Amino acid sequence: MQSTAAASVSASAIASGGGARSEPARRSGGLRVRGLRGEALACPSLRISQAPARLAVARAAAAATNGAVAGSGGFDYDLVIIGAGVGGHGAALHAVEEGLKTAIIEGDVVGGTCVNRGCVPSKALLAVSGRMRELHDEHHMKSLGLQVSSTGYDRQAVADHANNLASKIRSNLTNSMKALGVDILTGVGTIVGKQKVRYGKVGFPDKEITARNIIIATGSTPFVPKGIEIDGKTVFTSDHALKLESVPDWIAIVGSGYIGLEFSDVYTALGSEVTFVEALDQLMPGFDPEIAKLAQRVLINPRKIDYHTGVFASKITPAKDGKPVLIELIDAKTKEHKETLEVDAALIATGRAPFTKGLGLENINVVTQRGFVPVDERMRVMDADGKVVPNLYCIGDANGKLMLAHAASAQGISVVEQISGRDHILNHLSIPAACFTHPEISMVGLTEPQAREKADKEGFEISVVKTSFKANTKALAENEGDGIAKLIYRSDTGEILGVHILGLHAADLIHEASNAIALGTRVQDIKFAVHAHPTLSEVLDELFKAAKLQPREVLDSKPNQPPQPLLKVLCFITALLSSPKRDQQR
Repeated sequence: MQSTAAASVSASAIASGGGARSEPARRSGGLRVRGLRGEALACPSLRISQAPARLAVARAAAAATNGAVAGSGGFDYDLVIIGAGVGGHGAALHAVEEGLKTAIIEGDVVGGTCVNRGCVPSKALLAVSGRMRELHDEHHMKSLGLQVSSTGYDRQAVADHANNLASKIRSNLTNSMKALGVDILTGVGTIVGKQKVRYGKVGFPDKEITARNIIIATGSTPFVPKGIEIDGKTVFTSDHALKLESVPDWIAIVGSGYIGLEFSDVYTALGSEVTFVEALDQLMPGFDPEIAKLAQRVLINPRKIDYHTGVFASKITPAKDGKPVLIELIDAKTKEHKETLEVDAALIATGRAPFTKGLGLENINVVTQRGFVPVDERMRVMDADGKVVPNLYCIGDANGKLMLAHAASAQGISVVEQISGRDHILNHLSIPAACFTHPEISMVGLTEPQAREKADKEGFEISVVKTSFKANTKALAENEGDGIAKLIYRSDTGEILGVHILGLHAADLIHEASNAIALGTRVQDIKFAVHAHPTLSEVLDELFKAAKLQPREVLDSKPNQPPQPLLKVLCFITALLSSPKRDQQR
């Protein structure tokens, strides 16, 4: 017992980078503060590869936790993942890296919503819309000294581009898993009991397998409100829209979130007129209000777009017998009829619903909440009594924490870390989001109203600073000066609470801010970072430098760093593990 306990302690300490993830420091409100993992970047010996040592330690930790070495104990697999979308794929690859025997079950096609009916094909359409929009902007082209006589597009060729991209990425994901030894099992997966999964497809007998751990990663489907009739031709969801079977003259888009905004960019660039139908009182309700206001001025007002806010589409009837699509609008508050729209087509972009039916959750006493699988901060599934279901996890859209493909992947990797014996809690406030309009919108952390609400509850003040793309050399060189970057932070500690960007390549620029939040880097530290000139990254450089902070001696007195003796011990242990002499002795 003593040796097992020692192995467990050393496994936790070494594999997690000195224990930062084993006992994550936390603040009220669920925010994680900068820990040893962030500070350890200053230790050169930590930057070398420790894969062999980590794998050995992970197996020791798994043995201590589960009472057996990974891969033994009579289980068919160490890990079975139900769902081969981006989340399941990310978890599978990390599991193999950690030495776990892994299988992934998929009842449809590898890649899930993102690759086949979401992120990937939509970016292909947006790439076309971006170029069409630029070529149509005569003033913009002339300012660059360019002359374009005429522009046009081949609808089927555009659709083929999106479909071919999805096929290529799907093939890449499949091949990457096969190459690493992940078993891809075809069929619909159902949990039939503790650590047991049955899978199969119509016309074939079901098979049952056992797994030490199971991850649910079944994703989501488009949400269609009551009263809306989908025919897939004139009234459709994003699943149908990505096929681009037609470009209607006038299309109504129900919902003005990420999906609705991106499709409005595509359709208007290809010649359609767009009408937004939004239930809330303002467009783009999920965005920071200041960014949404500017985005409306740049992305909505100059284009062939009108909108109705504060209304529900209570009934939508597809076009038939020569009649147009009919959309009945009612007041969102009074429910009184307001008007009826007649359009050529309607895209339903009202969000997504979890795909969790048929999982067999009733067999393990798990009750979904509005379809979502309840989980704790470690993605462990909770049963109807509020207790953790051992060895069962749920990631991605199915748990509803943050419905983004890369969030699902990050959650999957976090779960594998735990399975491998290293406790890990993902900071969801460090996960960025992006809307790929022209120009793009991106964000990470809190919006200004959310930050102010948090500050009021916890008794601190926030500060806000902004910079403009009009002051950036690279943006001006491309005549793309529309846009701003916004930083929300604490001037007393330098903690970054949120960053929001509207402008050229905003989706790429946001990652410096998201990584800073993830690592706990403070404004007073990141403002000394050097950025290449002239680049768009200088927008963030100027943003951080513009932040006004309390005097340095006050900031340095804030408890934001781990004890230095502990950091020195970590560096010593890491250096010992990686020393050449030690390798020779082995």
